[in-house]
Amino acid sequence: MTENKPADRSIWTRPERPGRGPIPEHSRAEIASAGIALADAAGLGTVTMRNVAAAIGTGPSSLYRYVANRAELLELMADQARGELTYDGATSGEPTTWLLAIAREGHALYLRHPWLLDIPAAQIPGPNAIAFIEQCLAALSSADLSGPAKLEAIGVFSGAVRLFAQTEMEQRRAGQDTAQWRSELAAHLSQIAAAGHNPHLAAALTDTASVETAGQQDSLFERAMTKILAGLLPAY
Repeated sequence: MTENKPADRSIWTRPERPGRGPIPEHSRAEIASAGIALADAAGLGTVTMRNVAAAIGTGPSSLYRYVANRAELLELMADQARGELTYDGATSGEPTTWLLAIAREGHALYLRHPWLLDIPAAQIPGPNAIAFIEQCLAALSSADLSGPAKLEAIGVFSGAVRLFAQTEMEQRRAGQDTAQWRSELAAHLSQIAAAGHNPHLAAALTDTASVETAGQQDSLFERAMTKILAGLLPAY
């Protein structure tokens, strides 16, 4: 027997409806929706094959007709959640502005479904992940970059959005908001700098007030993503 290639073992390379056998009673979308509802309500730990099967009115063994294991179930959920991205704020024009609109929506998606941060990226992207890549490539269509460079930029860009959302969620779980965290961090660093052993840190903190004033109308996320995109893209 020939061993399957890794791609053959992905849910995205298998047809949802087999060519033979009975018509499936449940769809991948229904299964993913049930998992998402469980994760939103009580966290990713509640998403088990048994719980999802019960949510759609079938037995755990029947669920294996649709997904090979829990990892595939999580892949379905993650991709379906990404389908919530509308890209309404992304319009043709300058790449940075377009990508910032996508970043805002992606950031909001993570905060709406924080369990997404606990699901590793699939080796083979699902349809909504492909749609995300396509939207980002459309935003980069006028950029003077090669195809591989554009894909690399998208990877760094999407990773930065995820990292910001993850940091924010960790702060929320610790009972802090971003402003509170920055205030406490600044106070701690100022105390250390006052001892006189870290002159470069003291100099950097001296400029903090002017930097905050200059960017007070922009969120940290917006400012940071703008700088990241400036480093990734050719000057416009």
